[in-house]
Amino acid sequence: MIRRIIQAIQYKIKGISNEQLTLEANLKAGLKVGKNCSGLINCTIDYGHCWLIEIGDDVIFAPQVYLLAHDTSTKRSLGYTKIAKIKIGNTCFIGARVLIMPGVTIGANSIIGAGSVVVKSIPANVVAAGNPAKVITTVADYEAKIKADFENSPQYDYSYTMGGGITEEMKNQMSNDLDNKAGYVI
Repeated sequence: MIRRIIQAIQYKIKGISNEQLTLEANLKAGLKVGKNCSGLINCTIDYGHCWLIEIGDDVIFAPQVYLLAHDTSTKRSLGYTKIAKIKIGNTCFIGARVLIMPGVTIGANSIIGAGSVVVKSIPANVVAAGNPAKVITTVADYEAKIKADFENSPQYDYSYTMGGGITEEMKNQMSNDLDNKAGYVI
């Protein structure tokens, strides 16, 4: 307890909030991140063990992902906290509010569905989801399915985004188009 209070004071002095430490602080402390990754700024990374986390190239993180390289549930019975590496391969997509626990490896080119709790390693080239996360299909099958859906769905260019200057008329058109189906925007 006293150790946590001291640690919180140290973080405060360094300008690091307890709730969410900055990506820069994690990188300085040893977090390994490949090239062209996005979304990490909106994730919670285990600062206390961030040097045990390795992220490959071209990984996309949706908001509020948790990467935990420690599991304190063992503290009560053992007096020690379990720690293990997390490895995320190249070109993965990690959905919103995913929790990745210690000891997990996510293989290259895999997709983890939103809200999943990943407690065991996931192979390459698969889509996994759930609590606990389980493989539900291959990326190839998933991509074939969404490509077929894409061809038969409304599609919108950049002008249909806030950054592209979408008008009220365009918003209404999009809303009407998407009454009972999904569409795709660039």
